[in-house]
Amino acid sequence: MQKTENKSILVTKSALARIGDVMNANESEGTRFRVYVTGGGCSGFQYGFKFDSEIAFDDDVIEFENFSVLLDSMSYPYLYGSTLDFVEDLSGSKFVINNPNAKTTCGCGESFTI
Repeated sequence: MQKTENKSILVTKSALARIGDVMNANESEGTRFRVYVTGGGCSGFQYGFKFDSEIAFDDDVIEFENFSVLLDSMSYPYLYGSTLDFVEDLSGSKFVINNPNAKTTCGCGESFTI
């Protein structure tokens, strides 16, 4: 798994390719992909991903060739040092976060505790 390094979050080549493909196929989505953390899920927090047309004043903006990845200031400390990947396996295809800050995760890996 090759990674493109940034100071706040690592993004794998697979994730970069998938984000680019979706944005190219849906130009109305814009050129920004937001990664965030919300309360909820089995373990307390869960990851979220969405296309976003707006950059907030406190966003960490990670620039790539054709788009940006955004991290809001509330999610930043939970995601710092994490890796964003896109995987395709028998259970389907999805974005996943490998988070070294997580103390525990639920069985499906979509929620975590700090």
